[in-house]
Amino acid sequence: MKTGPVEKIYEAFSAIADDRVRFISEEGCLMPTAQGVAKVTSSDGNKTYTVTWQGEDYTSNDNATYWQGYAGYPVIAVLMLQGRLPLDRSISDLFKGINWTELNNAHKRDYSAALDEIIDKRGIDRSVISGVVQETYSLLGALPVNIGKGKMR
Repeated sequence: MKTGPVEKIYEAFSAIADDRVRFISEEGCLMPTAQGVAKVTSSDGNKTYTVTWQGEDYTSNDNATYWQGYAGYPVIAVLMLQGRLPLDRSISDLFKGINWTELNNAHKRDYSAALDEIIDKRGIDRSVISGVVQETYSLLGALPVNIGKGKMR
């Protein structure tokens, strides 16, 4: 699978920590099924993205997935909650309450600079999170899933 910026994993952490992921077709079940739909609200609350999957095919209408062709944070969050990617809630909770939309705009889409600002402001120890994030990023690239554009752009 094509992978995007590693910082999208941190955005997925925030979506999970903020309870912004709702599974629609699985009646609240967070385990993977053959097909399903999830709604993921943006960090500023102004947009809701739709993630769908059928077998190994995942689609989403978030900007990264739709325009760039890699799994954006809504897809990554769903994969984490499905257990297909590791999820350490103590780490995801470190990224609770972040308005990534505003932060990424302020840094002109320099995702690394946006992440650095959060880590510095919150005093997060990189050594505590870097191993988990790198493992997740490697596993994401190795997942046998197909990423596609979602409908309703």
